[in-house]
Amino acid sequence: MVVFPKSLSPKHVLKLLKSEKNLRKAFALFDSATRHPGYAHSAVVFHHILRRLAEARMVTHVGQVVELIRSQECKCDEDVALSVIKTYGKNSMPDRALDVFRRMREVFGCEPGIRSYNSLLSAFVEAEQWDKVESLFAYIATVGLAPNLQTYNVLIKMACKKKQFEKAKELLDWMWKEGLKPDVYSYSTVINDLAKGGNLEDALKVFDEMTERGVAPDVTCYNILIDGSLKKRDHNKATELWERLLEDSSVYPNVKTHNIMISGLSKCGRIDDCLKIWERMKQNEREIDLFTYSSLIHALCGVGSVDQAESVFKELVESKVFVDVVTYNTMLDGFCRCGKTKKGLELWRIMEEKNSVNVVSYNILIKGLLEYGKIDEATMIWRLMPAKGYAADNRTYGVFIHGLCVNGHVNKALEVIREVQSKGGRVDVYAYSSVIDRLCKERRLEEASDLVKEISKLGVELNSHVCNALIGGLIRDSRLGDASFFLREMGKNGCGPTVVSYNILIDGLCKAGKFGEASAFVKEMLENGLKPDLRTYSSLLDGLCKDRKTELAHALWHQSLQSGLEPDVRMHNILIHGLCSVGKLDDAVNAVASMEHRNCVANLVTYNTLMDGFCKVGDINRATVIWGYMYKIGLQPDIISYNIILKGLCMCRRVSYAIEFFDDALNHGISPTVVTWNILVSAVVNH
Repeated sequence: MVVFPKSLSPKHVLKLLKSEKNLRKAFALFDSATRHPGYAHSAVVFHHILRRLAEARMVTHVGQVVELIRSQECKCDEDVALSVIKTYGKNSMPDRALDVFRRMREVFGCEPGIRSYNSLLSAFVEAEQWDKVESLFAYIATVGLAPNLQTYNVLIKMACKKKQFEKAKELLDWMWKEGLKPDVYSYSTVINDLAKGGNLEDALKVFDEMTERGVAPDVTCYNILIDGSLKKRDHNKATELWERLLEDSSVYPNVKTHNIMISGLSKCGRIDDCLKIWERMKQNEREIDLFTYSSLIHALCGVGSVDQAESVFKELVESKVFVDVVTYNTMLDGFCRCGKTKKGLELWRIMEEKNSVNVVSYNILIKGLLEYGKIDEATMIWRLMPAKGYAADNRTYGVFIHGLCVNGHVNKALEVIREVQSKGGRVDVYAYSSVIDRLCKERRLEEASDLVKEISKLGVELNSHVCNALIGGLIRDSRLGDASFFLREMGKNGCGPTVVSYNILIDGLCKAGKFGEASAFVKEMLENGLKPDLRTYSSLLDGLCKDRKTELAHALWHQSLQSGLEPDVRMHNILIHGLCSVGKLDDAVNAVASMEHRNCVANLVTYNTLMDGFCKVGDINRATVIWGYMYKIGLQPDIISYNIILKGLCMCRRVSYAIEFFDDALNHGISPTVVTWNILVSAVVNH
């Protein structure tokens, strides 16, 4: 506690306040001085403490200081009152600002000037009290004050906040005509709000007008436009503005500019450009803050350049810049994503030493360890959480339970759920969906079904992931009736079936040859307002083709086209395979030709299917023509392609040519399979 001299002066108090960097201690000192016998604060002391309270947003203490000024009858100039009005305005307290404005003579002993009116106008704009802005602006003229540049800047800000950009630009033009030269703030307000609203093109026009009229843009203007360009993924425009900034002799990029460039370019995938800016910063000995380091580390980890990210991280540590938990987590995530779990655990130990660990850190590490099968290590970290005073959140439960299920430890996942429930915790539906999906894959359908019922009883709202997993499991177990029943019951459980739900069921029914039931569910989809997608049509088409019902398949194909769907390569391949299987090779060739008109590129499966079709009807010549065309367009045949041609040649008793193709496969580094050897051995034996 500070011991004051008996005779305490405001000058001495001001000196003490300035030397105390901790605001709470400074305010306590101010409070102690207030109670000192025979002492009264000066206007300068009041102004100092009010400014500091405003900077720290300690608004509750501002009212106390104002009342102290009034009770001590300290005559202050307009600057002291302004600091209070601005503080209330910035903290969305316009009524308090208005009250201080009205009592300026009573409290501060001064009359409000145009600056006070401007500050009150600004407070109303911040609170979006538009009527009060207009009333106060009209009132200014009645008290004999002339609006100045700052007044109109407030009006420009109001127009921008109301998205009235044309009005804001008209105000700028009017100011020029009236001789009130708009400043950089006038223009940057319009530029900022246009850019934030996505009107980047208009923002750039205002920026160009600004420079044409001789108003020099500051770095903030450049930062706004560069940031807006990068958010629109227009790295070319951002780079153009960056170059323009570097050429502008009146302004220099600051640390925020560099951070915007590095962060934005990384999101556009321009990592090399990020590194160039990083190197430029270091060469020019520019200030590099935590955000710069963190942005670059995040960018490098995002593209898998973890070694480079680690180098930057080491520079950060050596720079003595404080490393926050977010940056530690970014580096930890980078190590975990690329499987460097050992380095991840080493970093984890450092994070614990530095007390820079949070729940997100645990989630990242547990997820990373489980993705690479480190079950014991992940379990150890999971067990550490409560011991270290951290409570797992839904994300933690989901990550741990999902990871256990993916690694085949569904029983352990169930134990975790029971453990969480026994402690009064709740597991969300996404964690349950992982367990149900795994139980279904292991054909433990009764347990999966019971768990779905349990979820409903616990009040956890079901989602399509859980329901779809169970439908898929029932279908894999050939329980189509149960799957159909469950889908129709989904709505009663608060989770209506989605297109994916119907697709899973329709696909299962088609594979079982139950086209009538499949069609009934398509009709039900439409009645429920769901539109069949490519997968729906592909499943139906595949089923019809496998059942050799090519006429119906063709009709369905045309129906899908009429519905506005653009068939993908998979759907084309299903149709082509179906046509080939019934010997309709000319139709299959036409289907391949039509792909080009639909901007759908045929793949290796397409050409393999066609070659196989021709080989089966003994037309090896057309099959080899397709082979040659594949090479021409740059498709490399695989072992399936070779097996098709080998079988076709051998069926036509052209074994010597088959041996040449076999040698060609070996020369291209393609290893023969059991099928390959069977074809050749059979041909040689029967030759």
